[in-house]
Amino acid sequence: MGSKAHLNQVIASHLAEIKADEVPDREVYIFEKAELGEDILTYKHLYENSNKIARLFVDNGIGSGDTYAVFMRNHPEFVYSLLAGPTVGAIMVPIDPRTRGDRLKFMLRDCGAKAAIVSGECVEQLDEVVNDLPGLKLISVAYRPEQNIPVSDRYHALNETLEKTSWAVVDQKIMDVRHPMQIIYTSGTTGDPKGVTIRNNRTGLFNILTKIVWKYTEYDILYNGLSLSHGNAQTVTLFPAFSMGIKAVFSPRFTKSRIWDICRKYGCTTFSLLGGMMAGIYNEPERPDDSDNPVRMVISAGTPLPLWEPFEKRYNVKILEWYGSVEGGFAYKPLDGGPIGSFGKPVPGVMEMKVVDENDSEVSPGTTGELICRLLRGDTKVDYLGKPEESKEKTRGGWLRTGDMVHKDKNGWYFFDYRKGTELRRAGDFVQPEYVETVIGKHPDVSEVCVYGIKAASGAPGESDIVAALEPFQGKTIDPASVYALCKKDLEANYIPSYLHIVDVLPKTLTEKPLARQLREMFERGEGKIFKYEDFK
Repeated sequence: MGSKAHLNQVIASHLAEIKADEVPDREVYIFEKAELGEDILTYKHLYENSNKIARLFVDNGIGSGDTYAVFMRNHPEFVYSLLAGPTVGAIMVPIDPRTRGDRLKFMLRDCGAKAAIVSGECVEQLDEVVNDLPGLKLISVAYRPEQNIPVSDRYHALNETLEKTSWAVVDQKIMDVRHPMQIIYTSGTTGDPKGVTIRNNRTGLFNILTKIVWKYTEYDILYNGLSLSHGNAQTVTLFPAFSMGIKAVFSPRFTKSRIWDICRKYGCTTFSLLGGMMAGIYNEPERPDDSDNPVRMVISAGTPLPLWEPFEKRYNVKILEWYGSVEGGFAYKPLDGGPIGSFGKPVPGVMEMKVVDENDSEVSPGTTGELICRLLRGDTKVDYLGKPEESKEKTRGGWLRTGDMVHKDKNGWYFFDYRKGTELRRAGDFVQPEYVETVIGKHPDVSEVCVYGIKAASGAPGESDIVAALEPFQGKTIDPASVYALCKKDLEANYIPSYLHIVDVLPKTLTEKPLARQLREMFERGEGKIFKYEDFK
């Protein structure tokens, strides 16, 4: 490698520079845009464009330890921005492009973002909150031609930076693999989302999973339509392709109707999804060529048990089921072992797991308890941004407390049951009831709201369909169309209730807490007025 010998390939920006020197023209990522074409990224593109953004950071006083948000769908600029951070030591905060309103404002404030890189489709959401975020020193917009959004004088245009043919190259400034690379926020099931610090050496874990679990080969072509702002797409697709030098194809967003056509077009041999999405794919009209596709393996988290074998048969694929969280903890069921419905076992020699009761006593096989886990080498730690006490509690006694309620069989295979404290999980996202209740509670005719879950129609294990029970103000009538209009305006798509359940009075405890259990029973009996979201789309 000559002059590159001082670089450490565990650090993503270093690896980009090494690969750009060794195999500059190797194609790594393809960002497809349906009939609008595609963007093909080589190692040279990755290194040069990320370095241009690193120069933009340096010129705007953003450096080691500073945070910057990346707020966009899956576009090349996401990867350029990700690699720019470790070049200068800045820490990326990826934000789900569906986020808006108070939740968006909270995350940008909580992480102390000094910059935000957004693409055109997210500018409107940022506009809504930017006046309350004086700490943002730089807002740079990637204007994608397919979005047909006019360039605004209000923000910096990232296009100008990326189109430069010459710039003052930024040397790698960080050599410490323990330096923070990202802050990824949790779903916030039991309160505000918490930022989890991810360090540069997390890429070492990705490499282990690639070799031991995913077992990709040089002939594999990966596909993912999940948001790159989530750990799933990064762990299963982005970093494995980057490290191995194999191709990965991304769509701007998940598409159930085009997924097989995309895989056929690009020869994709594997794709990743969250189990709740599997029903959407399976419910598409059957086609005579369903089984005629290049996909050999679907990597899934939360496969619905009733769909597992029918899905494999219809599409001629095998499912690799896995479990993981951004804080840590990992298990998987290999293609050739374990019972259908299990999320597997921990990686041998890397981690151990057990199921415990509220007293931390291990429970017997078949009994539901909380899943806890720990690394077999080194300390098991979680670093929540600005929350040292919560970080310590999360790994009390040296074990990571996952908050997931599971059971295992007599052979040690683990099965997911539900999330501790709530059963509200949809398409892999844990939905915070209070957040939905706050938004719907703004409706002028709604007196009180209680959000609860019912068993998901998809059959995905541990997932729920969301119901919002509403009590009107006295003398008022709630119009469901206007409630759903409010939801579509202020909620991310995955948070919008599947049903509105309008009742005369919300049943409550003596402490004025709505009785979700009783409401669930009323719903099942058909009491009250029930409206389905599908009828208002």
